Amino acid sequence: MTLADKTLTCRECGKTFTFTVGEQEFYRSKGLQNDPGRCPECRAARRQSRSATGGNARPRTMFQTTCASCGQPAEVPFEPKQDRPVYCSACYAKSKETR
Repeated sequence: MTLADKTLTCRECGKTFTFTVGEQEFYRSKGLQNDPGRCPECRAARRQSRSATGGNARPRTMFQTTCASCGQPAEVPFEPKQDRPVYCSACYAKSKETR
């Protein structure tokens, strides 16, 4: 089947936009079967608003602990266990450099 550019109408703003052959090939390569319902600008705005609010994700619970290397307070997104060392961001980055 030969692909051709399609003119679609955005369901958000009502503006028409072109769904190019290259975009159609990309959608097919990702297994997407439906044409986009929003124009590129509305898709970008929706992506931005979802990432700013975290989408549907719950807010992350942060835990206070003390860095096992430098002894400074640290905040981590997991509950620290007594048998495992926990590092602050700076010490963790340093430990990754030496690996």
